[in-house]
Amino acid sequence: MHQNIGRRRTLVSIGTHDLSTLKPPFTYEAKDPKDIVFRPLNQTEVMDGHRMMEALSQHQQLKTYLPIIRDSPVYPVIFDSERTVCSVPPIINGEHSKITLDTKDVFIECTATDLTKCNIVVNTVVAMFAEYCEKPFLVEPVEVVYADDYPGNSFAKPGQKFVYPALESRNMEASIRKMKTSLSLDHLSEQDIQKLLNKMSVPCDIDKQDSNRLHVKVPITRSDIMHECDLVEDVAIAYGYNNLKLEVPMTFAGAAEQPVNHLSDLVRQEMAMAGYTECLNWALISNKENYDMMRHGKKEEDTARPHEYKMSLPSVSISNPKTKEFEIVRTSVLPGILKTLANNKELPPPIKLFEVGDVVVLEPTREVGCKNVRRLCAVYASMKTNFGMLHGALDQVMYSLNFEPEHEHKPDARKKRRTFKLVPSEDPAFFPGMQASIVAEGETIGVVGELHPDVLNSKGFNINMSVSAFEINLEPFLEWL
Repeated sequence: MHQNIGRRRTLVSIGTHDLSTLKPPFTYEAKDPKDIVFRPLNQTEVMDGHRMMEALSQHQQLKTYLPIIRDSPVYPVIFDSERTVCSVPPIINGEHSKITLDTKDVFIECTATDLTKCNIVVNTVVAMFAEYCEKPFLVEPVEVVYADDYPGNSFAKPGQKFVYPALESRNMEASIRKMKTSLSLDHLSEQDIQKLLNKMSVPCDIDKQDSNRLHVKVPITRSDIMHECDLVEDVAIAYGYNNLKLEVPMTFAGAAEQPVNHLSDLVRQEMAMAGYTECLNWALISNKENYDMMRHGKKEEDTARPHEYKMSLPSVSISNPKTKEFEIVRTSVLPGILKTLANNKELPPPIKLFEVGDVVVLEPTREVGCKNVRRLCAVYASMKTNFGMLHGALDQVMYSLNFEPEHEHKPDARKKRRTFKLVPSEDPAFFPGMQASIVAEGETIGVVGELHPDVLNSKGFNINMSVSAFEINLEPFLEWL
C-alpha cells in the first residue's frame, strides 16, 4: 500500500497501534522538530525530531522516506490526549504503542495528501484486519473533526465532522449483453455471468424488470473497479483466459501509418537529403532550459501580435520529477537540439542538425487539458553567419510540402501550389532584425532566424559558433496536403 497507492508514502502513510496503550482523542499537529520528543519504533533511546532524522539516516528501509519532511520547518505528529507521541508520519511510529502478541485492540491511523487514495487505503487495511477480529468483520469507526482552516483544505470547514471508514459498497450498473459480446461468451446465461462475478468477490443481482441489466455492489476491497470494462475483465479472469474462444473479427481494417507519422517520415527524408543529421531528444526538460536559457517568460500574453509565432507557451508540469532536468514537458524542440549541439561542438563546422518530434501545449477543451503537436526544428552552426544555407533547407522542405514563396506577381495557376511568406517577428530567442515568422495560408506556422548571442552563450549551452535555426508546426500540413 505504501509503495503503490501511497506513492512511497508521499501520498498516503499508514500506522497501526495498540489502542490499550493510548488514550483518545487523538490530535494531528505540526510541531517544531525539537518539540517532538519520543522513542521511535525499535529504537533504544528517547530523541527529538532532529535526532530521529540523524538516527534513521542509517536505517536501510526508512532512510528512503526521510527527504519527504526533512527540510520542512515543522514535522507532522500524532498525539493522544495525554500528549503521548503515536507517530511522526510518514516516517515512523512510536515504541510506546507498538503492537505485540498481547494486543487485542488495534488502532489504525492514516494520514494523506490525497483524500481519495486515503479512503482506498483505510478501507483496504481495515477490511484485511477485520477478518481476524474476535467477531469477524466488526469495525469501530472514528470521528474526525477538522479543528481549523488550513491551506489546501477545500472539502471541510472548521469544526466539520466526518466518520471513517465509510464501508458502504458502491452501486453501479452494467450491461450483461455487453459483457458477453465483448468476450464472445454469447452461450452463457445471465445467471452464469452473475456467478462469474460472484467468484471475483463482486456481489451483483439481475434486474427483475430487465434481465440484461446487472446491479453491482462494488465492495470496499475492489477500488480497482471504476468502469464497466473492469467488470468485463473480471468476467474474463473468472471464466479463464485460456477458455476464451479465438475469433477473427468480422470487420476489416487495413493497417496504415498515422497521417502525422507518415508526414514526419517524409520530412525526415528531405532534411536528411539536405545533409542534416537527425537528433532524438527527451520530451521532458527543465524550466530553465525551456524558458530562461531561451530568453522566454513562463507565461506569454494571449494577445500576441499578428503573425507572431510562440515557441514557449505555458507548459505541462511533472508533479514528482526525479531530477531538475525533467520538470516539464517541452513546448519547443529548439532547446533540445541546442543541448545536442553544445555536446557536439568539437565536430568540424558546419554542424547541421534537425529533429522531428512532439511538444505538448495546454488545451483546455481536451479531457486531459493538453495536446501533442508535431514540429520540425533545424539548426545550422558555423564559425560565421550563413543564414542562406538554413533558409535553403526551409525552402526545400516547404517546396516538398507543395508550398512556394509568395511573390507580388500572380502565381501560375497551373502549378497548383500554395504559398508562404516570411514576416518580421520579435522572438527573444533570435537576434533582433534577423528573424521572421513563417506564415502559410494566413496561419503562422513557425519562426526562422539567427539565434541571439545570449542564448548561445548561456551557461547551459555555451556555444561559441553562429547558429541559424527554424522551427515549424507540421500539424496544419495534414489539412493542406
